Amino acid sequence: MASIRCRKVSGNLFFDFRYQGQRCREQTLLKDTPANQKKLKLVLAKIEAEITLGSFDYATYFPNSANAKKFQTLGQPNVSNETPLFEEFAGLWLSEMAAEWRTTHSKETLGTLKKYVYPEFGHKEVGHITKADILNFRSKLAKVTKKNGDNLSATRINHIITPFRIIINEAANRFDFSSPYHGIKSLKVKKVDVEPFSIDEVKLILKEVRDDYRNYLTVRFFTGLRSSEINGLQWKFVDFKRRQILIRHAWVVNELIYTKNDGSFRTVDMSELVYNTLQSQKEVTGNIDFVFALKTQLHLELITLQIAFGSHY
Repeated sequence: MASIRCRKVSGNLFFDFRYQGQRCREQTLLKDTPANQKKLKLVLAKIEAEITLGSFDYATYFPNSANAKKFQTLGQPNVSNETPLFEEFAGLWLSEMAAEWRTTHSKETLGTLKKYVYPEFGHKEVGHITKADILNFRSKLAKVTKKNGDNLSATRINHIITPFRIIINEAANRFDFSSPYHGIKSLKVKKVDVEPFSIDEVKLILKEVRDDYRNYLTVRFFTGLRSSEINGLQWKFVDFKRRQILIRHAWVVNELIYTKNDGSFRTVDMSELVYNTLQSQKEVTGNIDFVFALKTQLHLELITLQIAFGSHY
């Protein structure tokens, strides 16, 4: 990564950056002070931007440098060596990340790449993708129409772009070229007002819902458990003595997995209503592992609740 550093002997600052796959260090006569650091960082940011755009002229910034003559002789393309095709490198990157990710996340990321990114960049060399290519791709995504007639949201576009950005930056580090993603910010996402059910609406729903869903909904409404958490809740993690629900697993794409982070791994206290509801549910499913499950066709299937309450649910 490009930086402004200081020579220990002289105390002078110097530029340290990569260009055409080579490390370049250019000296200055400026002493190491906060003001000089700030001044040179602004210059370095401009250099990096021009390298990304392919407009950097070494001699303009460092006319007396031996590197200026060398790069003038070699020419100044953004990438000096051949680099792998994007789809090829992305496949390698995905295989390396598989050990860190959940299976569901790996599948989701690959699906996103196949649907949106590979058709645009799959057969391009990673080192030859430009900033203009990326901005054009993002512009195309903004025009994609979904089945309901709406365009992709800023949140969805950012979600598509994220693995693409990580792959490009990783390739830049491995093959020593300047990432074309430098200076591109995520799209701004509009804030959405959250409109939770009022207590009267909750009471009405619990009154009108089918009997076999009432316990499920009651626990959801009064604990705030996520769909995957309550669908994967097992009786061994319901502690009636301490009146606590231990969130340890989640049910995701027909698979019981550990919670995804430390924040999800938590304990939820039961209110009197939740305690009584779970005691009632114990009489229904207490002889099986999962708290909320249906017994059909000789096997257990977790309840999936889908009710048409729009953004409320």
